Amino acid sequence: MLAAMPPTPPSPPEAGEPRIRDRGDACPGALRLHAAADGFLARLRLPAGRLTRRQLTVLAGAAEELGDGGLSVTSRGNAELRGLAEGCGGRLAALLDEAGLLPSPTHERVRNIVASPTAGLDGLGHADVQLWARALDAALCAEPRAAALSGRFLFALDDGRGDVTGLGGDVTLVAAPDGAALLTAGSRTFRLPAADAVPAALACALAFLDAADAAGTGAWRPRELPPGHLPDWAGALARAGITAEPVPPFAPPSAPPPAPGPLGDHALHVLAPLGRLTAARLRALGEGAAEVRLTPWRGVVVVLSAPPAVSGRLAALGALGLITDPADPGTGVTACTGTPGCAKSLADVRADAARAPGGPLPVHYSGCERRCGHPHGLRIEVTARDSDTYLLDGAPVPRTALAQAVAAARTRSNES
Repeated sequence: MLAAMPPTPPSPPEAGEPRIRDRGDACPGALRLHAAADGFLARLRLPAGRLTRRQLTVLAGAAEELGDGGLSVTSRGNAELRGLAEGCGGRLAALLDEAGLLPSPTHERVRNIVASPTAGLDGLGHADVQLWARALDAALCAEPRAAALSGRFLFALDDGRGDVTGLGGDVTLVAAPDGAALLTAGSRTFRLPAADAVPAALACALAFLDAADAAGTGAWRPRELPPGHLPDWAGALARAGITAEPVPPFAPPSAPPPAPGPLGDHALHVLAPLGRLTAARLRALGEGAAEVRLTPWRGVVVVLSAPPAVSGRLAALGALGLITDPADPGTGVTACTGTPGCAKSLADVRADAARAPGGPLPVHYSGCERRCGHPHGLRIEVTARDSDTYLLDGAPVPRTALAQAVAAARTRSNES
């Protein structure tokens, strides 16, 4: 049986852990819980956000039995259980293991893989990178050295439409239209056969670990490496037997996230209000689903196992409070946990975000200057300065006037 790890310590881990974590990688996981103001928190890495119907049911039960009754979707398409009681780690680990959500206890915090959530469903893109994600996850878990990656190191797999290229991946793969793939690691880009995409991504991750060990600074991500200690990306690919052609840096494609609504005749996309899914919503999402995919935009792609009317499923999910219409005021509105869940937060940002108007530009509410969970790309930043005042893109706004100020900011962004 899997054993739960102790809560994440504020100081560096014990001696003997990989040098890459000398700075104390405090990212929570499924086995290493994080102590928050509302109880303990577990973060489950879900490569490409994928969950089966049975796994949804298990998570719903775990949320009700052990946590606060819900699940949070993160900006990487992972899942968080909050409000966990002290001492429940062993029971949680057993539930997750039995459901197939912990394929490798030693690697569970490094399975950070985002992939185009609608790949293979809507006829767009050049490759089904969902398959790449599964293969990369298996390769990571099979490589003992990969366990030294930090919980922040991110792989981004884009099918060519450009929806996840802007998510800050440390190793990014973009499918090309001619059976090739473009791999970007640090400032280098390589063109290689799509069949080599997964081993190339793993080779680059291991090259980063070599450079980080040589630097001795405890870097978590390539951008943190000091000058003179950059990874030998080309050499790593060559040693892995991969023929990779260096190409000039390029501007990757960029596309907005999918709008809530139908995705062809057998899939749909809904958004979780402020990224929260109750146990009832989790179970409803699994009804008639072959699988679901949590998205980096706090949404859920539902792939139906049979072709019932997508409109009927959307209506049923909308009745449970999920966002099914792009015009819904909650579209694009995100928030950190805020009070009372986070001791560092200065305000109940989720309550204020729930009153936010919709608009074309995302808006993120943060309880402090750390701005946890913010989306990537252009956005409106709303940050608590104290319980009664927010900073809206740097300008102070009284809490009582916040909704109107956010509406005006979103209108201005649309006009520009």
